[in-house]
Amino acid sequence: MPCDPIIEFDRTLQSLVKDMADTMYDAPGIGLAAIQINVHKRVIVMDVSGSGNQLQVFVNPEIIDLNQGTREVEEGCLSVPGFFVPVKRPEKVLIKAQDIQGNHFELEADEMTAVCIQHEVDHLDGKVFVDYLSRMKRERIRNKLIKAQAEPVACVA
Repeated sequence: MPCDPIIEFDRTLQSLVKDMADTMYDAPGIGLAAIQINVHKRVIVMDVSGSGNQLQVFVNPEIIDLNQGTREVEEGCLSVPGFFVPVKRPEKVLIKAQDIQGNHFELEADEMTAVCIQHEVDHLDGKVFVDYLSRMKRERIRNKLIKAQAEPVACVA
């Protein structure tokens, strides 16, 4: 479901961003949208550095331009664990957002940053990466997730 914009740039937002970053790094992942932790607000955290020390925060992000060229990159998602599938997306994006203090900025992104931004903004707009797949592939993933949830978990005492 689409998320609501952030209006108050306060300690609640700072706490949310910290919780999101901790969750993303612990997962481990490279991006997380607030909706993925059941907060229906337009906030994204990302770190595509590979070193885990370059956190980026996008509040009220909006993609304002998509490059005409596309590339296919294998994507996974913390919301759909264990599945990685190729998704075709624009190569470059121009994003308009605010930082954690409410300052407006724009960022032109390419490569993994562009992929991650598009993936996370999709979450804020009520989409997941499997929405880009054929119906048959989506059903296959859905059935595997249902089956995995139904399997008993062994306990060791």
